[in-house]
Formats: sequence, C-alpha cells, structure tokens
Amino acid sequence: MSTASAPTSNILGSAYIAEMEQEAKVAREVLSRIPAEKFDWKPHEKSMAFGRLASHVAEMFGWTPATLNQPELDFAKMDYKPFEPATTDDLLEFFDKNVAEAIETLRNTTDDIFMENWTMRNGETEYFTMPKAVVMRSFVMNHIVHHRGQLSVYLRLNDIAVPSMYGPSADEGTM
Repeated sequence: MSTASAPTSNILGSAYIAEMEQEAKVAREVLSRIPAEKFDWKPHEKSMAFGRLASHVAEMFGWTPATLNQPELDFAKMDYKPFEPATTDDLLEFFDKNVAEAIETLRNTTDDIFMENWTMRNGETEYFTMPKAVVMRSFVMNHIVHHRGQLSVYLRLNDIAVPSMYGPSADEGTM
C-alpha cells in the first residue's frame, strides 16, 4: 500500500500566472517609457512623484511571495524603505526580478495555500484578514492595475506615448 499523499492542485496558481504575465507585459512597457529625468515630476503636490509611483508598481509584483509564503504582514515588525531607481534600466531590472520571483512563487503554491487566511496589521491594529486568493486579487493584482493606470495619466501629461493596455491607445492604434 502506498503512503504517497494525493496530488495537490495548483489551478489558482496557474490562473494567476497567466494573468500576471499579461499584466507584467503591459506594466513593463509603461515603466520602460518613463525617463529618469522625470522621476521627480508630480502632477500635483499631493501626488506621488513619477519615479516613486513607478517603483511602487514594480515592487507590488514582489508582494506575491510575502502574501503566499507568510501568514501576515505586520508593519510594526519591519523597516520599509522604498526602492529608489537611479535610471529606467534600474527600475526595469527591479521589476523583472520581482516578476520572476512572483511567477516562481505562484508556480509552487497549492490551492490549499491560496485558501489560507492572510492578515495585514500594524501591531495591534488589524487592517484586514482574508484568504490569500482574495489578497492576490485585490491587494496585489487590482492594486497594480490601479497604479499602472495612474502612470498612464502621468505619461500623457508629459507627452509620452501611452502604450496599448487592454486595447489600442490614442497613441498606438494596435495592440
């Protein structure tokens, strides 16, 4: 009699990989168009600077391992320092590393793990607890798309061609 356990499913991981690869392709194209000399530009005093927003988009792909491999994120237990690229190439290198790590994590995450709860907190203050699959959808993927949309406005305001995202843009008639 075999003592091997039943195979585990990775249906959710496979679906997220396909989506992440598509979103990463578009995000990389957006990030590649941001010139380093515009990194400090802001459309408004309350807005993030162009470079900070771009590095935020790049870092969010890197939230995948922390989401799927840990039960929580506690800001009280970390010393966060945002990535500050000096060049567009630095930004893209950081982005590519985070995407590769995210895809590898998704490849190795079973559906059971996606259904485990994950919590975001700051010490005793709990912001939310929800299944990791939901965190991946809302806090990671939707968040990336949201800020990438902001970047497209920054591009437009700087007369930099906006790439096609989900269909043709006014600057590029085809995908």
